[in-house]
Amino acid sequence: MSTGDVSIDAAPHNPAPPVRVLLAEDQVLVRDSLKVLIDTTPGMATVGEAGTGAEAVLLARRCRPDVVLMDVRMPDMDGIEATRRICADSAGVRVLILTTFDVDEYVYAALRAGASGFLIKNATAAELLAAIRVVASGEALLAPTVTRRLIGEFLRGPHSAPAGRDLSGITQRERDVLTLVGRGMSNAEIAGHLHLTVGTVKTHIGRLLAKLPARDRAQLVIAAYEGGLVTTPPAK
Repeated sequence: MSTGDVSIDAAPHNPAPPVRVLLAEDQVLVRDSLKVLIDTTPGMATVGEAGTGAEAVLLARRCRPDVVLMDVRMPDMDGIEATRRICADSAGVRVLILTTFDVDEYVYAALRAGASGFLIKNATAAELLAAIRVVASGEALLAPTVTRRLIGEFLRGPHSAPAGRDLSGITQRERDVLTLVGRGMSNAEIAGHLHLTVGTVKTHIGRLLAKLPARDRAQLVIAAYEGGLVTTPPAK
């Protein structure tokens, strides 16, 4: 290299820390398969395995994962109660529920308990990994079509009346946005329906999260239902 050349070292590359996942699944074969999938995926790592709901609560407190992949039907303590306890005492830990459509009422209860979303058990490996990333990023995993079916089934079912939710602190436009969130619309769909930009919709949702208050979009769906804004099954 000549004396006139200048050597500039490239900026050091600091990869983002992996998404830390706690597996809460009582079936060993399923749990082992999930562990292999996650641990062989770049940017992800399992940090604990729980075979019961009680173990999941203890490990969430000890390991501080980013995401708990939680089965609904767990021995000792079901996934709903485990989710409630984890969300209550492990700030920053998000719960992704694994379920089937025949237990929709349990999913609703899990969302009320603080879960950030749910995934159907027949999802592909790619869908599972994408779901973990979405929840870890702080978003709620509520695909519009799945939300419509979930809320629709709940409204049609023999469930108890929703708990009252005071919505007096939100504006009329925020109420409009919340109603459409509760009906399972995406930000783009809400923007088109209300003739707003997607950015404006995001701003309204951010204000709703702060005012209600709610952890994420999943909790806004619950607020819309409990506030009486969603009273009929959403359109398919």
